[in-house]
Amino acid sequence: MSQDELKEKLARACRQVQALEEEIGKVLVGQRQVVREAVVATLAGGCVLFEGAPGLGKTLFVRSLAQTLGGVFSRIQFTPDLMPADITGSNILVESEDGQKSFEFQRGPIFANVVLADEINRATPKTQSALLEAMQEHSVTVGGETRRIDGMFFVLATQNPLEMEGTYPLPEAQLDRFFCKIAVPYPSTEELVAIVRDASKRKKTELRQVLTPDDVLEIGELAEQIPIADELLETVVRVVKNTRPEEPTAPESVRKYVRYGCSPRAALALASAAKISAMLDGRYNVAEKDVIERAPSILRHRVVLNFEGQAENISADAIIADVLAQEKS
Repeated sequence: MSQDELKEKLARACRQVQALEEEIGKVLVGQRQVVREAVVATLAGGCVLFEGAPGLGKTLFVRSLAQTLGGVFSRIQFTPDLMPADITGSNILVESEDGQKSFEFQRGPIFANVVLADEINRATPKTQSALLEAMQEHSVTVGGETRRIDGMFFVLATQNPLEMEGTYPLPEAQLDRFFCKIAVPYPSTEELVAIVRDASKRKKTELRQVLTPDDVLEIGELAEQIPIADELLETVVRVVKNTRPEEPTAPESVRKYVRYGCSPRAALALASAAKISAMLDGRYNVAEKDVIERAPSILRHRVVLNFEGQAENISADAIIADVLAQEKS
């Protein structure tokens, strides 16, 4: 593919994604940054963890995204009594018309294109871990047999950070498999007025399908062809490494408050997100601002604070801000 052909396809992809975001905006007021970060993760083929108080439109956004992308959508409500087989599916005994009995695999809701894992921290760790293989390998192993999840697939999980009673925090190994963690803020005064004023009208809005699952895969592959300079790759690596307390170049806050920093998976995700961010801005090369803008959502769930950091109520976002400030200086 020539450079001109690549630029033409990237420009068309940019217009398609803009149309997608506009369509979602018909039912979701504001939250533009949340929409953009989720779209970036979707195009990168990554899974997303949404964190925010109840009633901020997390589930509405996921449903709206699924409608505009087409494909198969499934919703899993995570509860303490949910079992792994309720997610992956299981072998059940069936009897044919002639009386022969055999086991038949009944697929669970994980076999979809867009999977909403609602309140994921409400289920036990054993059930949470049922998602691990699907999120990383796009496959499910039940009864010794591995079954692929073909085509577009990603998990969009939500969790409430306010009510901790009866919840099971996700382990670091599972958090690392999420492409990004998006903090969903409260709406502004103007946005809240619009939400209340147009509530009945928005409930009746039917969203049209803007992209297909194949379009999403194609756009993601196109974005991967956007060049990233060696200096910016070094920036990506340096930002990730400076979240680790053992690094001599890490900021003082990292060495003091962080127990574990980000894994190589974070560097891969940050480079991929920067490429997609450049494409959505209509550029055909990655700039430093693409790395800086995407870093908080990519890194915040991968920074594990030590006891002192937790005791002093230090946030992962504050740590990342120190790392990025050092990079800019």
